[in-house]
Amino acid sequence: MRTHNAIAFALVAAAAAAAPAAAVTNVIVNGSFEAGLSGWTPVNDALARPIAVLDYNCNCAYPNGAYGEAVMIDTSLSLSPDAAGRKAAYFVDDYAVNQSLTQSNWYAAGVYQVGFSAYLPANGYRNRYDATFAGQIAGTTIASFTASQGVAQNWVNYSGNVTIANAGFYDTGFVYNSFGGPAKDVVIDRVYAVQTGTVPEPASWAMLIAGFGLVGAMLRRRRGTVVAA
Repeated sequence: MRTHNAIAFALVAAAAAAAPAAAVTNVIVNGSFEAGLSGWTPVNDALARPIAVLDYNCNCAYPNGAYGEAVMIDTSLSLSPDAAGRKAAYFVDDYAVNQSLTQSNWYAAGVYQVGFSAYLPANGYRNRYDATFAGQIAGTTIASFTASQGVAQNWVNYSGNVTIANAGFYDTGFVYNSFGGPAKDVVIDRVYAVQTGTVPEPASWAMLIAGFGLVGAMLRRRRGTVVAA
């Protein structure tokens, strides 16, 4: 029993030193677009229909709605700490060439769960010309899709994991291209990057290896003990 307790203690101590818990905070600023495009920078947006922030459940004209279609609130399964709220970002321009929305954020070294939600309005989906959309967060491409291959009026969450080895500023960017007019459009919401773990320091790795070494030594010692009859 004493050996089992020592093994458990060694494993717990080593694991705790190597992977301490991280706070759940969204690195992305205004990821739910409740403050409009604050924190975001539109690029190549001097077009007929700039990137807009629409209102959910509103039969409104552009830019407050999807040309009379009420877009339902984001219902996708998302790990974003932000609520869907009342607004979402809307990409709708015809003949758009690399129309994008970006922001730069400071990331500490660590492991992150990142993602966003996307939606294709029905009236835009029926338009003749196609569109493509891509989202990249902290150097990881979370999604790259063609609108015609998606399903209209269906929120989809795209997510992935990324390891930031070196602390610094990293970009979050979304790029929309459309190939004629009228073209299919895309709505996004709940952009997030949440730290889920840390990158162990060299000292922590040494402690983890030492912990497993101690466990191995205890097991060898236990197997080598002879009990007299």
